[in-house]
Amino acid sequence: MPNYTLSYSEAAQGWPSFYSFHPDYMIGMNNYFYSFKGGNLYRHNVNNTRNNFYGTQYASILKSVFNDSPLENKLFKTLNLEGDDSWDATMNTDIQDSGFIEADWFEKKEASWYGFVRNEGTVPAQPSEYALRSVNGIGRSTTITGTGAAVQVNFAIGASPISIGNILSIGDYLYYSLPPSYNTPILFGQVTNIQQNYPSNLNRITVDTTIPGATIPAIQNPYIMYIKNSVAESHGVLGHYCVFTIENDNVNKVELFAAESEVMKSYP
Repeated sequence: MPNYTLSYSEAAQGWPSFYSFHPDYMIGMNNYFYSFKGGNLYRHNVNNTRNNFYGTQYASILKSVFNDSPLENKLFKTLNLEGDDSWDATMNTDIQDSGFIEADWFEKKEASWYGFVRNEGTVPAQPSEYALRSVNGIGRSTTITGTGAAVQVNFAIGASPISIGNILSIGDYLYYSLPPSYNTPILFGQVTNIQQNYPSNLNRITVDTTIPGATIPAIQNPYIMYIKNSVAESHGVLGHYCVFTIENDNVNKVELFAAESEVMKSYP
């Protein structure tokens, strides 16, 4: 647990701020705040450099929560900061802990900083990522042929065709699960080609299985699914509430007036 220095506000009758510096002694005198550290005397708030204490530069960190309609599962899709600078942001819920926005991804719109929530994806995906809306199922394959970077996964065409669909893209990651449970997805590889041409009897995906962690299924007809890029197509973070933490390392004065999120109800 980190240690903090707390400040008391007479006007607020409370403790509004936590500071990262740890002085040996503090005192107020003649409308100035003084502190001692390592035998040296420091007078605070007398220059324009913010968050620099005893030669160490710190960041400003603010943590709060979005908790409207706490009994409903929601998707927190964006973060809008009303202020004069963008911040690095992380967004965690009771279901997901992977949402983030980097400061330079925010766009300034009508004097506010607006950004959509990305998700930190791993390859192979972690179990917590399987519930994301960027995960889509295709169906069971008919045959799997080839090796290395050119493995072809074929799907049925005849009376009961399996539609690959138009959401799958080159660069997405293909996964498979095996009977009897089909519970544990296994990384198959990265999609390099998609061919859907029923008159030519083509309904297949080409997969590069040479990427780290990928394996070729031991059977011909596993259940196939794919996960899209978790940053570009994250769909936000899912949960009943969202705890957001924003951080700014600007050495100049920065003002933040409000934070809000675009939220939609989740329909399973």
